Amino acid sequence: RPNDLIWNYWVNNYLLGKEPPAFDILYWNNDNTRLPAALHGDLLDFFKHNPLTHPGGLEVCGTPIDLQKVNVDSFSVAGMNDHITPWDAVYRSTLLLGGDRRFVLSNSGHVQSILNPPGNPKAHYVESAKMTSDPRAWYYDAKQAEGSWWTEWLGWIQARSGAQRETLMALGNQKYPPQEAAPGTYVRVR
Repeated sequence: RPNDLIWNYWVNNYLLGKEPPAFDILYWNNDNTRLPAALHGDLLDFFKHNPLTHPGGLEVCGTPIDLQKVNVDSFSVAGMNDHITPWDAVYRSTLLLGGDRRFVLSNSGHVQSILNPPGNPKAHYVESAKMTSDPRAWYYDAKQAEGSWWTEWLGWIQARSGAQRETLMALGNQKYPPQEAAPGTYVRVR
């Protein structure tokens, strides 16, 4: 989507010198991670070679990692038009895990596919219980459902949660008292 994601910013910001308009969904862009250069390089190597795709490809503190041995249930969500995390890559990542796996493909793009609450008239998603090794084959078998995937996730997480209990209205406790009022220095200090 070059017109939406590249050229409109290049023309308006660079050529015309306009400030980009405020966009609440992209507020997270202001969160700088301040990674050291060596860690950034390690992350790039990790993404390029992805040792997690084969058992024992990564060792942590002498323990080889095999994601198939992670036998907890998983619920993965991807966005149909995600330009940062393509949905078929998320699907293949879901296949790396052991346990009961569930994959849902939400309509829309990167952030909007996740921020897709019930009541959104444009919301829908696709899902198939049959997980195949080919994302396109999965998509072909998948059925479309109207509405937000949030209600499906809520049912899924509630089935795996303990009994509900009363919400604590006070923050912290005697051992861990609250440090400061919300939103905290992380948000206020730039």
